[in-house]
Amino acid sequence: MIKIAVTDLEYDKAENVFLNAEGVECFRVPSGESELARHICEKRVRYVVVGVDKYTGALYDALPEGGVIARFGVGYDGIDVERAAGRGILCCNTPAALDDSVAECALALILAAARELTLCAADLKNKRWQSRVGRELSGSTLAVIGCGRIGTKVACAAKNGFGMRVVGQDIRDIEDVEIFDEFTTDFAVAVGKADFVSLHVPENPSTKNLINAESLKLIPEDAVLINTSRGGPVDENALYDAVAEGSLAGAALDVFKNEPYEPLDPARDLRTLERIITTPHIGSSTAEACTRMAETALTNIKWAANGEVAKMNLVPELQGIIP
Repeated sequence: MIKIAVTDLEYDKAENVFLNAEGVECFRVPSGESELARHICEKRVRYVVVGVDKYTGALYDALPEGGVIARFGVGYDGIDVERAAGRGILCCNTPAALDDSVAECALALILAAARELTLCAADLKNKRWQSRVGRELSGSTLAVIGCGRIGTKVACAAKNGFGMRVVGQDIRDIEDVEIFDEFTTDFAVAVGKADFVSLHVPENPSTKNLINAESLKLIPEDAVLINTSRGGPVDENALYDAVAEGSLAGAALDVFKNEPYEPLDPARDLRTLERIITTPHIGSSTAEACTRMAETALTNIKWAANGEVAKMNLVPELQGIIP
């Protein structure tokens, strides 16, 4: 029987899968690194499923060579892949498992911003019957920054479902360029006439603070920024200033640099601006996506246990290196 430690939040999201999976014994463990490492050592576990928490030391010392850190999700910036590899530990994620869920969340945030739904809901809860004038998506322009699987799904739904004009931007040319009304590798060109700008980029050194004081100046002042990717690509202080000053119409954010959210500057708390919609990283939190992520994580671990490493969804840094 393959024993697998699953961090508590991830266990709760797909308990039925972890309880009933064949050929494995899954048990809940704390997500904090020191407690997680202690449980791994005490139970002599080789495999662990983790969430978005950052792991910097004890986890890699606790797992044996040949062990697996399986990310319940796609982004793996909380895992020190280089350190894991140095210890002979495999790292994998669940690509494609959450594409539909995150794409739908991005579209929901676009709609909410366009029709000022959160403000309208707050008005009515406070017994104010106030009509707010929103805008239609049909005929408006959406800039999709990052044209991978999720960005492409958002583009297709926005174009074919809502009649939006969609401009795609990526740092490299892509094959499915016909999906977009226009495609460019130039950020300034992509956002120059946008009504909505939706981010779908990974978090890495090249995307850190991609949206900053200078790049925000390239976006029209009546546009709205949507971020369902990761927190790192947005300079939250610069975004606060832009919305507060009126040089950007608003934003809808599902991800943040600090999670749970804490403002980088207490005087620039994004939650205090009514033109910024904030949600607690719920992009992949659907029952369907959680089931797929759990099943994929367990499948990856089974492949590792059976010596079928080539079948695993190894993170890009390990692809082509691990035989």
